[in-house]
Amino acid sequence: MSLKGVMFDFSGTLMRVEPAVSWLRAAAERTGTALPADRLGRYAAALEKAGALPGGAPPRVVPPELAALWRERDRHAAGHRALYTGLARLVPLPEPALYDALYDRHMEPAAWRPYPDSLEVLRGLAARGIGVAVVSNIGWDLRPVLRAHGLDGYVDTYALSFEHGVQKPDPRLFEAACRSLGLPPERVLMVGDSAHADAGAAAIGCAVRLVEHLPADERPSALRPVLDLVG
Repeated sequence: MSLKGVMFDFSGTLMRVEPAVSWLRAAAERTGTALPADRLGRYAAALEKAGALPGGAPPRVVPPELAALWRERDRHAAGHRALYTGLARLVPLPEPALYDALYDRHMEPAAWRPYPDSLEVLRGLAARGIGVAVVSNIGWDLRPVLRAHGLDGYVDTYALSFEHGVQKPDPRLFEAACRSLGLPPERVLMVGDSAHADAGAAAIGCAVRLVEHLPADERPSALRPVLDLVG
């Protein structure tokens, strides 16, 4: 049976968040905080180690007081903000306003970059009449980010964890996307970067293709094979 729909993860699949240094630099500029280059680098490395950048590397250790928030971080917007600002506060920064500014920055279109082949593949799927959904574990509305980068016009529907109150690999999020596409799961391919979260789509009968969560420059064409799998 041929595939007639594709579900894509967002972070690490269609788009990649900016490096921690530029993330912190933008927040520092927003708050009027002067950070010399050496301090900027040290703070950015510490924030990255703490896992404070959503879409970046996970924390090496989740403190016990944040463990519950970590487990359900993508189920609602308030919990997502509380978790990531809490992780950032593990790093003593010189200006308290930086913690909220960092969180706000990561939701801005300028903080994200499409993978080099994202637009090409989405256009190709649209040209073939293939339905496209974005299925993401996330605590905020990513639609403006895709819109700003010219990708949203090729997405038919969204299943975002914070809007449904469930997060991948819970099959209900994949089922919601398939229903919205009007397709049975066995006609839909899930493309993502997490063997734990995204491969959960296999439980409802979807095919799964995994890509590596790499910087955009290091992964120029991992999505292109999707075009050979559908139609």
